[in-house]
Amino acid sequence: MEKVSIGLLGFGTVGTGVVRLLTKDRERLEERAGCKIHLEKVLVRNKNRARKVLIDNRKLTTDVYEILDNPEINVIIELIGGVDQAYRYILRALKNKKNVITANKDLMASYGEELLLEARANQCDLYYEASVAGGIPILRTLTDSLGADRIQKMIGIVNGTTNYILSKMSGDGLSYEKALASAQRLGFAEADPTSDVEGLDAARKMVILSHLAYSIPVKLDDVKIKGITDVTREDIVFAQKLGYTIKLVGISEVNNGDIDVRVEPTLLPDGHPLAAVENENNAIYVYSSALGETMYYGAGAGEGPTAVSIVSDLLAVLQNMALGVTGNHIFLPKKELHARKDNLVDSQFFVRMHIKDEPGSFSKLTDLFREQNISLGKLYQEPIPGRDIAEVAIVTHVTNKVLFEKSFEILKQLDVVVNAKYFRVERG
Repeated sequence: MEKVSIGLLGFGTVGTGVVRLLTKDRERLEERAGCKIHLEKVLVRNKNRARKVLIDNRKLTTDVYEILDNPEINVIIELIGGVDQAYRYILRALKNKKNVITANKDLMASYGEELLLEARANQCDLYYEASVAGGIPILRTLTDSLGADRIQKMIGIVNGTTNYILSKMSGDGLSYEKALASAQRLGFAEADPTSDVEGLDAARKMVILSHLAYSIPVKLDDVKIKGITDVTREDIVFAQKLGYTIKLVGISEVNNGDIDVRVEPTLLPDGHPLAAVENENNAIYVYSSALGETMYYGAGAGEGPTAVSIVSDLLAVLQNMALGVTGNHIFLPKKELHARKDNLVDSQFFVRMHIKDEPGSFSKLTDLFREQNISLGKLYQEPIPGRDIAEVAIVTHVTNKVLFEKSFEILKQLDVVVNAKYFRVERG
């Protein structure tokens, strides 16, 4: 194998990073690959647009089929994003016996199993390390480094936008609206941030992680999702007073063959390693039976980190091509999905409420929790100046989720409760 030709679909921020790496580090990469690496064609929308890296204009094309149907091209790198169009392009590439690398989490969460089957049928590689947590090599870690271990649980901060927003609300005292505006100014959040702030982006990544960790075919509809739009600066302050930090985390756990996958704002004890992950950074905390607890931390997005993951996947493909084993690594879920029912889910919960500041109010709360057999672990209470209302924050001991939610609905109906909300608490 003297030379491998590559077709690149998309020349945005990450595509620029890939071209930069292939140009700047060509000699080192070719030494590792054992062959010449040739960038044949790059799909763009406008061939005359100014670029941040120098590239021969003859390599640019606006016709995707010059790449997908080019018999000289061995590897396709897909960076156009979206689902439907990317799906069609990758499917055609695989049918044309081309190896594929993608950073497309939306696509892999929706059609990953189908595309992996197609790749295996055509003896092609399909790598997607960059689809989760940018530059953190978590997918390869799950399949290779932890391949001999039994993973029991994963907790991930896998969305940099929401982590930045919550960090600014926590550390700088910003409101949700101001923190979001800051994220948009810096390019961490889109003009329409719905996918990020409503938890959909994180949920798609947890689907991919769960596939690889447990060999279970999780779908996006199987993930319980709650975003951060309901989190206020006051929630964060009272969580801090009780020794917690609020983060949007994805949680994936298997117990007795049942899987529970959720994305939601969660209180982490201040001593938990994930509580210290700030701004746009990502981290995944893994619990496994042999190795124990490990954490993988780094930049979750951006030109450089994501490009490194993509080019690392490229090196893996080139090595497989040299050995004649492309398609052999394809990992597909083999177990049936058994979703854990909520009545089997136990957790601690954080309740923040306003109650009437009058005699007997607090005893009504404690009586309710006692009657429901829910014990309280931490409590904070203070009056609101100038009003006949007190602020109360509670962290329960571990209790059943269904029992807690039933009790919470009763709590909201008490005549002394003005308003109330709750979040899940992760045990340290």
